[in-house]
Amino acid sequence: MLLRNRLLSLQFSSLLSSSSSYPKTQPSTLSFQNPLSSSAPKHPSHHVSASRTTASSSISDAARFVRTFLFVPPGVDPEEVTEDMVLAGSNIVAGPYAGDAKIKEVEFVKSSGRAKDCPRDNRPEFAILGRSNVGKSSLINALVRKNEVALTSKKPGKTQLINHFLVNKSWYIVDLPGYGFAKASEAARMDWSSFTKGYFLNRDTLVGVLLLVDASVPPQKIDLDCANWLGRNNIPLTFVFTKCDKMKVGKGKRPDENIRNFQQLIAENYPQHPPWIMTSSVTGLGRDELLLHMSQLRNYWDQ
Repeated sequence: MLLRNRLLSLQFSSLLSSSSSYPKTQPSTLSFQNPLSSSAPKHPSHHVSASRTTASSSISDAARFVRTFLFVPPGVDPEEVTEDMVLAGSNIVAGPYAGDAKIKEVEFVKSSGRAKDCPRDNRPEFAILGRSNVGKSSLINALVRKNEVALTSKKPGKTQLINHFLVNKSWYIVDLPGYGFAKASEAARMDWSSFTKGYFLNRDTLVGVLLLVDASVPPQKIDLDCANWLGRNNIPLTFVFTKCDKMKVGKGKRPDENIRNFQQLIAENYPQHPPWIMTSSVTGLGRDELLLHMSQLRNYWDQ
């Protein structure tokens, strides 16, 4: 059986097969890079891009499918990807750089009001970004398995600074201000946007952005706009779908339907799907898989 058929039998296979075709040319509005391409300039000879295929005419249909729908990390030959290499609830392939995923200790380091005030110790970091009520703090707490690491509140928009948390004394989780908080003043929203973008454009130690998307609601334009901006600026990202435990309420759609619709919109602009994963801070869904994904990006960056 072809790999394509095996992959289509995976959990949430509809998310991998929701689009039978994809753009023949990469649009100018988006330029997705492998989450290692812009974050590891010090290793140009090791540059690997999941979004750039070779011109070889010998590539198999299975490998072409893998390169289109899956995130293939460094050290993995698309021709050799098998079903058991794909992390559950995601399109992410686990490669040889995956490992050291356990979080043993975490400590809050500092809050910064400007990008230039952030720690400058050259440790790799992952930024967590999303709408103000998407569950950023809850995800951070779930990842580190502590209840008070990130500032949580029933009022969206509580985080208004760039917060660095040091993990295992070797890498950072960065909690960024949420966007789209309607009750914040226009001036405050502009300030948050300005220094957050400054962080993205000037942070050489940024391994990747975890862009959180609420799976319990239909696709939101503001999330697509954020993905567009990151793509145009070659900022590496992974889509992290949150609240995947929430079932259908009233006339609303289930998380899998919302994710599939979001994926279809993304496919209109991305020749290859960026990495994505389903999570729930309530049930722990996707926690270990997300940490494993982060570990392989971090280990490659830090080699």
